[in-house]
Amino acid sequence: MVKLRHPLIEGVVQPWAAMLMGVLSGSIPWYTMMVLHKKSAFFQQVDDTLGVLHTHAVAGLLGGLLSGLFAQPTLLKMFYNTSHHSPGLLYSILDGNIIPGLRQIGYQILGAVFITVWNVLATSFICILISRIVNLRMDEDDLEIGDDAVHGEEAYALWGDGERHPPLRLHMAPKIPSFCRRIGTKT
Repeated sequence: MVKLRHPLIEGVVQPWAAMLMGVLSGSIPWYTMMVLHKKSAFFQQVDDTLGVLHTHAVAGLLGGLLSGLFAQPTLLKMFYNTSHHSPGLLYSILDGNIIPGLRQIGYQILGAVFITVWNVLATSFICILISRIVNLRMDEDDLEIGDDAVHGEEAYALWGDGERHPPLRLHMAPKIPSFCRRIGTKT
């Protein structure tokens, strides 16, 4: 039986490297969110209730850098149908020529810097536009209660970090929009 491999499905890293990348991209952001965030004075000043920085920026940066580390030459050739792309740093070290791997890691770092700058500029522009219409910051009274508690929710209350707040609408029946109702019902 012949096993067909499609380069778009397989990617540019071996399965063992993809599994290692998954483990690292799951555990390192968790560590930065649950441990480093509580110890760092900088992170204590950042209002990141949902841990967006850790789950997107840290995991995304790791994915990009680890791809530059584990990119295999044969998979790159299959994926891009050319041999002009540099292998990952690991395979460059194994081949005894570290320069192409360092070049690839440099491209990955340059890409991460570009994405970071783009996100900062685009997000700043969007926030400036929105701030002209509504306030971006909650009232001080709501901030004292907590932004998640104002909505009756709890974000990342692990190991007794937070208290569970009762939902604001305990006994309200859900309202069904009129276009979803069956003909003849009045709910």
